[in-house]
Amino acid sequence: MDLSQIFQQLGIALGLGLLVGMQRERVHSKIAGIRTFPLITVFGTVCALLGQASGSWMLAGGILGLAGLIVFAQVLEARQRAADPGLTTEVAMLLMYCVGAYLAYGHREAAIAVGGGVAVLLQMKGPLHGIVARMGDKDLKAIMQFALISLVILPVLPNRTYGPFDVLNPRQTWWMVVLIVGVSLGGYVVYKFFGQKAGSLLAGVLGGLISSTATSVSYAKLSKAGDSIARLSTVVILVASTVVYARLLLEIAVVAPPFLRAAAGPMFVLLALMGAIAVYFWFRWGDEASEMVEQENPSELKPAILFGALYALALLAVAAAKHFFGDRALYVVAALSGLTDVDAITLSSSQLVAAGRLDESQGWRIIVTATMSNLVFKASTIAVLGHPKLLLRIVVAYGIVAAVGLILLVFWPWS
Repeated sequence: MDLSQIFQQLGIALGLGLLVGMQRERVHSKIAGIRTFPLITVFGTVCALLGQASGSWMLAGGILGLAGLIVFAQVLEARQRAADPGLTTEVAMLLMYCVGAYLAYGHREAAIAVGGGVAVLLQMKGPLHGIVARMGDKDLKAIMQFALISLVILPVLPNRTYGPFDVLNPRQTWWMVVLIVGVSLGGYVVYKFFGQKAGSLLAGVLGGLISSTATSVSYAKLSKAGDSIARLSTVVILVASTVVYARLLLEIAVVAPPFLRAAAGPMFVLLALMGAIAVYFWFRWGDEASEMVEQENPSELKPAILFGALYALALLAVAAAKHFFGDRALYVVAALSGLTDVDAITLSSSQLVAAGRLDESQGWRIIVTATMSNLVFKASTIAVLGHPKLLLRIVVAYGIVAAVGLILLVFWPWS
């Protein structure tokens, strides 16, 4: 290693140490501040450099010595009855020593990211404590259930295909569950902080992220209270329906990125059209603040398992329909599957396209067919549960989008 590279590593260590040290100095840490943290980080780099020449014992000796100094400082503070009951600064000291050492082994980008992340995390103490304080048991349960779904169940599932048509992969199926629950949970978390004072636009966006069908049902029921609430419900439902198209494009991009090139054009046309209609009604009636209707926790295990089953069923149904009945049967499967859930058929079609078992043009047409079917289902629930004026507006809006969707299905070029 040449001298210029060594000086670069030491300079980066000094800068990262100063960054963290400034933050600790700002909060009046008694054990380490603006001078101590740069020294610790540079000390880690020097110990690692020496360790490369004389053995790893030097690196281990450095961290043991630092740990001894931390313990000694804590004992002195305890005798003065000024000890800080927290261990944040002490842990940061040990971590910054490791960051300095990591720099010496050539992992510069990772070390800079960790060092910068430490400074940001320390500075975010107030907002982070505020977030935790505002979370209830129900919210914490939602996050822990998502951890169960994504970090415990997903890694242990077998990553191979089973069953007829060789399309059912347990890990792949559950990964789709993680994706959908993650998107819905993101909307749910935002709702918990802003939903009580959400305007119609935010209520619609969050409703589309969590569940546009559930949002349509909830606001249809509310619209019975009168025409003013029906106007608000119109805006929320149309915004939620717009977000669905953006959500589906995100799902396609994650599951089958090359497929996005074929699907983006027609899907974006429908997104823009539904968005334009939603914006029109929002400019007319969307300036009122509203309390968003109560949303269900999207990470409950039972609905997650149900969605996994729906995804697997849609995957199997598409493969079976194509095998036994040809291409036309695919659209019947899409229409039936899309009645209550568009995500399952979107993900399964994208997965089959990615595996080369479904043509791209067929794939996006299946998804568009499912979205049109879903519009019919939501309009039907509004007809049963909602205000007549809400139904009229939604039928006109959905009718325009469905008509354009049908035109796209017939006339959009086949690739």
